[in-house]
Amino acid sequence: MTQEDGELDSLVRKRIRALRLAQGWSLEELAGRAKLSQSSLSRIENGRRRLALDQLVTLARALDTSLDQLVETATDDVVSHPMIDAARGQLRWPVRADPGMTVVRQRLTDPPPDNPSRLRAHPGREWLVVLSGTALLLLGNRRFRVETDQAAEFPTMLPHAIGADGGPCEILGIFDRDARRGHRADEGAAAKQRPPR
Repeated sequence: MTQEDGELDSLVRKRIRALRLAQGWSLEELAGRAKLSQSSLSRIENGRRRLALDQLVTLARALDTSLDQLVETATDDVVSHPMIDAARGQLRWPVRADPGMTVVRQRLTDPPPDNPSRLRAHPGREWLVVLSGTALLLLGNRRFRVETDQAAEFPTMLPHAIGADGGPCEILGIFDRDARRGHRADEGAAAKQRPPR
């Protein structure tokens, strides 16, 4: 066994134990769910039993995860740097969990539009985290104040708009692939409607 194999082996064992504890399960409970003996599971977790592929598949299922996630290797790319979108005045961070996810940091100074016809709807899902100030989220005919350190999540098929409430605010917007595509289409349409400078 190479050092790299040994590190992966140790990581998988720690991951199994951590996932079991996160669920609040005893050795006995996870062993029952995975159809293993309690002593076998204990030996797997503490490194006294060889990891077998069939057992890893069973354990992954019992822990409500996938085999890929269970044996995923650690990455050195923990810190990511933003890409600067100067045209929109935004910072964007890539999200590795799903290639379609986008994170955008925005400073909002204007309230959301008063006119309900200016709310946009498109496929997807969106999340926002307020870093400072208070954001006003319009969803259909409902209004939500989202304050510093609060977050909101919503399907973007609901007509929506986000703006500042009572002064500037800074948010992180997180968009799935469809929501980001919808926002790009909205930005393109808005740019076409602006008079030339």
